[in-house]
Amino acid sequence: MAEPQAEQRTTRRFPLQLPLAVKTSGSQTAEEIAARTRDVSARGVFFYVDSKLGAGSPVEFTLSLPPEITLTESINVRCKGHIVRVDDAGGRVGIAAAIDEYEFTS
Repeated sequence: MAEPQAEQRTTRRFPLQLPLAVKTSGSQTAEEIAARTRDVSARGVFFYVDSKLGAGSPVEFTLSLPPEITLTESINVRCKGHIVRVDDAGGRVGIAAAIDEYEFTS
């Protein structure tokens, strides 16, 4: 029997299912993919897409924080980061992405 993996996360994850617009860079073009988060932390996000993305690839995404979270109006957060893990279980593909930088947008 395999030993359980040690938890490597250093920040708390919140189980938030938020809409996400993901931009990936191809050789010449950038494609925008609609996705939905499974969970979010201060340093990263886990989301599902229909197509496989490469681990280590740069990624940009914008997520919308609803009033229930911000306690004011909805706030969009544009993030730049990189894909750290790809979970391909056939069909839906789970993507773990680290957030390298972010900015709040209107």
